[in-house]
Amino acid sequence: MPRQTFWKGHLRLSLVTAKVSLTPAVSESGKIRFHVINRETGNRVESRYVDSVTHRPVAEKNQVKGFPKEDGDFVLLEDDEIDAVALESTRTIDIQTFVPAGSIDWIWYDRPHFLKPEDKIGSEAFSVIREAMKANKVVGIARLVLYRREHAVLLEPSGKGIILWTLHYGDEVREAVDTIDKKIKIDKELQEALDKQIDKQLTNWKPSLVQDTVQKKVQKLLKTKAKSGPKSKTKTSPGPVKKGGNVINIMDALKKSLQS
Repeated sequence: MPRQTFWKGHLRLSLVTAKVSLTPAVSESGKIRFHVINRETGNRVESRYVDSVTHRPVAEKNQVKGFPKEDGDFVLLEDDEIDAVALESTRTIDIQTFVPAGSIDWIWYDRPHFLKPEDKIGSEAFSVIREAMKANKVVGIARLVLYRREHAVLLEPSGKGIILWTLHYGDEVREAVDTIDKKIKIDKELQEALDKQIDKQLTNWKPSLVQDTVQKKVQKLLKTKAKSGPKSKTKTSPGPVKKGGNVINIMDALKKSLQS
């Protein structure tokens, strides 16, 4: 799959500057996307911005961002006014802070991107910054405007490149909730049984472990329906519902699992 560069600028650490580009590390281009269709005509249904009072479509040139005021009116902001607020971080990744590698919990990580040098001159400066972070076992923290807003970003050395992660802001991550009673006593026999179960299910990481099975089933369904054409709906009676319910002993369930 070709990687599309969607940002170009500079990576800077003190007086060392490198010309770089940024590419999203993940893509959803292979995902199946559906259109909304008018069942009567078979035509696609379009989504448009309409005036909430006149109900008339609003041309793109007349669409502007607005923030609501207490009196019900709006403060209007143009795109260039919003961009100007964070002008420096629009085209420059200026590393201002370093933290120990591995010290940031994964809940703060948002989107990964590949950062790479754009020319031979910048490659040396890029490599020096990357190797300096590796040698000191640190990751860099900076700010960058992406997806039409400024983000806190983390720069992590990876192989011959650097992975740039956008980070969640402090007010976006909820406080962790303790769901386990600290006074509870752990059953040693149960713990040993779980250790055996984990060892039984242990394997090496590979991308096939996280395949989208629903996506594959939808693709198969689409192929089948495309060949057979439209069919009338047939109601299927649901299977028998089990009434009541016995409480399953977790130890018995684990023993049966291990025996099988």
